[in-house]
Parts: sequence; C-alpha cells; structure tokens
Amino acid sequence: MKPAQKTNAARLLEQMGIRYELRAYEVDPNDLAAETVAAKIGLPAEQVFKTLVARGERNGICMAVIPGNQELNLKALAASAGERKIQLVPVKELQALTGYIRGGVTALAAKREFPVYVDETIELFDVVSISAGLRGLQILIAPGDYLRATKGTVAALAEPKTSAR
Repeated sequence: MKPAQKTNAARLLEQMGIRYELRAYEVDPNDLAAETVAAKIGLPAEQVFKTLVARGERNGICMAVIPGNQELNLKALAASAGERKIQLVPVKELQALTGYIRGGVTALAAKREFPVYVDETIELFDVVSISAGLRGLQILIAPGDYLRATKGTVAALAEPKTSAR
C-alpha cells in the first residue's frame, strides 16, 4: 500500500488543529458498503459512519452521517432539517454537488458547506471513522472534533436495516 495521501478533508482538520489518523484500505469498487470498509480497517460497523446526501423541498441539500450498520430514517432527517419531504440525492449528482464520488463522500471540505446532521450514536464512541473524501481512505477522529469540524447537528437519524441489500 502506498502511503495515504492528504485529502482536502485532512487538510481542513489540520487547519483547525484537530487530531486525526488516516487509515487506508484496499477498495473493491463492487462493494463500497460501510460494513466492508469497517472490516477492512478493523472497526465495528457501528463505529464507521457513512455520509449520505439528501435534498429537501425547502432548504435544499443537506448531509446525513449515520453508522455503517444502519440505514437513514428519512422522516427523522426531514424533521431535523425542517423539511416536509426529503429524499436521497441520486448517485450521479453526488460529485457535482459535493466534489466527492460514491464511497468517498464526506462532510469535511465538500465543494460547498451544507448543513450536516449526525446520528446521535456518534457520541457513544471515543473515536469514529469517516471517509477522508477518497475511496480507500478513512479518517479516524474523536466525535466531538468531527462535530466541530462539520458544524454537525446531533439527532436520532438512523434505524436498523430492514432488508439485506
């Protein structure tokens, strides 16, 4: 493995004086599931948070950050974001909106600053893993630092997966 490259997300954390660790892993483009990433970096899936991008009718784009072993409760996100209706953004729009591709989306240093809503379970851990903005690279960070860096709002957003996808 080549040494992990610095991403915009990592640079942002450095500018803010936030400690983090980069952890690289082998990417399987056919399996970008958070559970797979978790296994590859040696953390439980509930400690590896994935970033989803959603669009609401009133306020537009926001990001939802939830544990890798859960799925997003759209009603809960809508309530947190002050929306009547909200839906996930199609994968093909991710890069234009955030500057990141599927499997590498992070709320850190995206193209524009969007409101970030983070599932409340993030506070259960000393350290969590989030995408570094690149497939194959994760950032390990203290939850409080992550919330500060993303200006994240903590809310109950996730629910157990209903179906195996």
